[in-house]
Amino acid sequence: MTTASDTGAGQRLRRIEALTDVSLSRLHGAALLDALLERTCRVLDVDTAVVLLVDRHSHQLVVTAAHGLQEEVRRRIRIPHGRGFAGQVAATGEPLVVEQVTAATVASPVLIDAGLRSLLGVPIFAGGEVVGVVHVGSLTSRGFTADDVRLLQLVADRAAVATTARTAVIDDSAAHALQRSLLPTRLPDVPGVDLAARYVPGHQAGLGGDWYDVFPLPSGRLGLVIGDVSGHGLQAAVVMGRLRSALRAYALTSDDPSVVLTQLDHKVHHFEAGNLATVAYATISPDRATVLLSLAGHPPPILAAPGVAAGPVGVPADPPLGLWSSRYTRRTTGVRLPAGGVLVCYTDGLVERRDEIIDVGIDRLTGAVRPDTAETVCTAIMELLGLEQPADDVALLAVHRGGPQA
Repeated sequence: MTTASDTGAGQRLRRIEALTDVSLSRLHGAALLDALLERTCRVLDVDTAVVLLVDRHSHQLVVTAAHGLQEEVRRRIRIPHGRGFAGQVAATGEPLVVEQVTAATVASPVLIDAGLRSLLGVPIFAGGEVVGVVHVGSLTSRGFTADDVRLLQLVADRAAVATTARTAVIDDSAAHALQRSLLPTRLPDVPGVDLAARYVPGHQAGLGGDWYDVFPLPSGRLGLVIGDVSGHGLQAAVVMGRLRSALRAYALTSDDPSVVLTQLDHKVHHFEAGNLATVAYATISPDRATVLLSLAGHPPPILAAPGVAAGPVGVPADPPLGLWSSRYTRRTTGVRLPAGGVLVCYTDGLVERRDEIIDVGIDRLTGAVRPDTAETVCTAIMELLGLEQPADDVALLAVHRGGPQA
């Protein structure tokens, strides 16, 4: 004999199977969310289903996918964290039922215009944090059961997987595009020196904030920059872009690298609080014989010249950018660049290894530097990496005095 409890259990099982159907696993991104929300409406017998994701920069919820409320997606409705129905779900991290929708209980006017009477919402978690909200609505007043809440939480878990993968792809693509757009597509042709550079993204931590730059200055000097913003991914690439642009602007006001880095440090302290960056900034004289160099927590460049053994430049390192204090003054050191000499700037991804101190990596790099053309030197250095992708981003910039235009 089939009992009522057996029937109820069977119905619950069928509802769960509908939301975990393997066919959904073959879909990705927006297609998966659309199919998941359409199925959610059918299984829970509701009229609308919506996914909102947390915008990490504005701390607002943004409508990302919807079934039955496509107007919210079209208008890109944003809900402040903690405000209205969805905002409360995100703020508390707990399910919420609204049995009678009013203008006082929701923040989105689209929900009122659609005539929704009842709502159920649950948080979307990823990595232990609330990354969004999924809610369903009914055009008729109704109550939602504990089973409904559990099923919608199952939908939220499925949405978390989809949105996490989608966000990672978007962030990675955006960071790649941003970083590539900010790295020089080609180095300038500069009388008296030849230049070469390399950039290799790390495969373990993803994209970071490494960059290099070369630009002529109004005084006839040549500006050289290599830097590394702490962290990885899109946020580090965004900060890197801001620092690159700001440094270029400050470089127009002074040929003294320490002055430029001091101004940049103020900028980081005021506008990029919480971020750290190491930077080596140098300006080369018009005759290319001398280099003015200032280090903000960055590894010292390697200098090699005919008849002189290669080695790190003897320049004191001041604190990284982001640790600004009126108690210290940044310093600029003059360095001679002999004819035929080569100056190699790099980020720590080239010399750091988890199983050894950084001095070992710097010694290894020094052994690969010879007074030769910049391109030849970069090629020799990159052979140190072998075929394996580095664990961290690598930026490399070589300047050889006495190139084709010398």
